[in-house]
Amino acid sequence: MSTTRVICDETGIFVTRWNGQVESVTWADLETVLIETNDTGPIGDDVIWILAGRTSGCLVPSGAEGEQALLARLQELPGFDNQAVIDAMGSVENARFVCWRKPGSEGPR
Repeated sequence: MSTTRVICDETGIFVTRWNGQVESVTWADLETVLIETNDTGPIGDDVIWILAGRTSGCLVPSGAEGEQALLARLQELPGFDNQAVIDAMGSVENARFVCWRKPGSEGPR
């Protein structure tokens, strides 16, 4: 069985799901990076990256192939909040953690 795979390049972030569905967001369009946690672990996907743009976006479940490379690239965004990532990874509740927001953007909360 295939897994979800995330790839970052100079144009953006591309997510390919196990069923072949592809989601993407360009760096120019990206406005908000969130981590959503829930109480379904360890059975369900209890940590999900939400990468939201003005006109596009994608969801990346924790454990996706390429997640560490994604995190490394996101950490290059000016003002990226590493403490929000740490807090999210330790959460077992239904919550959202804002890791980055493009200056002037309202984006999802």
